[in-house]
Amino acid sequence: MARPLQGFGLGLRPGYYEDALTPQCPVDWFEIVNENYMVAGGRPLYMLDQVAERYPLAMHGVSLSIGGRDPLDRDYLRELAALARRVRPDVISDHLCWTGGDGLQLHDLLPLPQTEEVVRHVAARVRAVQDTLGQQILLENVSSYLRFSGDTLDEAQFLSAIAAESGCGLLLDVNNVWVNGHNHDFDPYAMLDALPVDAVGQIHLAGHSVDAMGSGLLIDTHDQPVCDEVWDLYAHAVHRFGDVPAMIERDDNYPPFAELLAELAHARDIAATASAQREAA
Repeated sequence: MARPLQGFGLGLRPGYYEDALTPQCPVDWFEIVNENYMVAGGRPLYMLDQVAERYPLAMHGVSLSIGGRDPLDRDYLRELAALARRVRPDVISDHLCWTGGDGLQLHDLLPLPQTEEVVRHVAARVRAVQDTLGQQILLENVSSYLRFSGDTLDEAQFLSAIAAESGCGLLLDVNNVWVNGHNHDFDPYAMLDALPVDAVGQIHLAGHSVDAMGSGLLIDTHDQPVCDEVWDLYAHAVHRFGDVPAMIERDDNYPPFAELLAELAHARDIAATASAQREAA
């Protein structure tokens, strides 16, 4: 059985393997990017096995294309299930998006129209994936830079409807809520307040950048520290959703491991304060 996922984690990246295996590393769990370990052998799997002996692990994917129109990739699902048997994760997650079509993988997390029809389409595919894996999955809210003219649901309604109809949980990326609030002119705090409390099973925290082309958009780059506005929004998330497992994501411009640990300690402090305020309320 999977070990319970609690506390505060980091993304397991190759540059941090040795740090993760240092005695008394103050990280409660690590999250892996599934596709990096869906291989036959090599150093990544060797290191993964060592880390898995010491820590609970979460699995996080980028290629499920749960909103796509192509049939679900059964070969991919078999490899994903095999990795899950190896890792025994408490959480398996992917993104609420599509990543390609007509057999072409675009390697990008593309937004979906927010309609009841798409809710039904995604929910049916989620149920099929959960049946294959034998456990619930979480879907992450993605950052986006456009909206569809045919949208009939706002983002919170869309996420809530998919969770309710499919039985999946939500991986709440607080940075993506902030980025989308800026890019699409909505109140990110109101969005959090509109999500079902019991559906949120994990939280991501990350940094973003301002579009270098001058559009004014915020871009979810994962190459910067978490900004003050996202920390404040995270405090609100803890106050609403409680002590949900949270982690720092970093995927470029990698800092020394000690800097990530400092961010993780800051997340702990914010969560402790917000939890105390929640209990008092």
